Amino acid sequence: MKAFVFPGQGAQFTGMGKDLYDNNPLAKELFEKANDILGFRITDIMFEGTADELKQTKVTQPAVFLHSVISALCLGDEFKPAMVAGHSLGEFSALTAAGALNFEDGLKLVYARAMAMQKACEAAPSTMAAIVGLDDATIEQVCAEVSKEGCVVVPANYNCPGQLVISGNVEAVNEACEKLKAAGAKRALVLPVGGAFHSPLMQPAKDELQAAIEKTTFNTPICPVYQNVDAQAHTDANEIKQNLIAQLTASVKWTQEAQNMIAAGATEFIECGPGKALQGMIAKIAKGNDAVTARGL
Repeated sequence: MKAFVFPGQGAQFTGMGKDLYDNNPLAKELFEKANDILGFRITDIMFEGTADELKQTKVTQPAVFLHSVISALCLGDEFKPAMVAGHSLGEFSALTAAGALNFEDGLKLVYARAMAMQKACEAAPSTMAAIVGLDDATIEQVCAEVSKEGCVVVPANYNCPGQLVISGNVEAVNEACEKLKAAGAKRALVLPVGGAFHSPLMQPAKDELQAAIEKTTFNTPICPVYQNVDAQAHTDANEIKQNLIAQLTASVKWTQEAQNMIAAGATEFIECGPGKALQGMIAKIAKGNDAVTARGL
């Protein structure tokens, strides 16, 4: 069974989507439609911009979304997923590719999400850190020990066994990193991000995005969508909507999602969008299971 998976923020690169734009009439039409919806030529930045220009929040999230969704739509009849999932931002791509959101609404929500998250990032000094080589339970325990009123750190992204990203106030993340290194982590690396995604510090962004999501029409997707907040399959439009609202302040349970997709029969994971990060994660999650493969388009 084929599972299509969609990457999140951080997968972007200069030149992304240019081949699609140049060689596929549908892709060109959708990219130009996106330029009109956004009110600026995001394609110019995607195809020829610098890494710094592409890192702007208002560019990064819609850029990754566009590359991912348009890649899927250009497959035409070859896009026949048994199930889909997306990592953080990628969940919006998965929902759009699977028909739960139309292209215009999906893009508008992603842009609203990006702008709301940028505002929340500016409200308090916050960051994220990747913890490598330590079990999840130890990381969860240290985060709980370090967190206090007004200074929190939480598990944010369960990426794969041995790799978990934590998120919170700068002071709390730094303290947690020191304690986790002392507890045996191979690495505790603070990431070059502007804020504490998937933590309680995103509450203002969640409130803002909730208003936009509640005004948007969601449809029944063409296949089950596995969602970050509970790692379960969903087809009910209202459930999907509520899980998407909860996503901004909740952990991304990617390890559990991939495990549940494999348990449901997924044998071929196809990463749809820029980069190869999800392929690497799935290879580690499915380690020892020769029936499972992961590839790009």
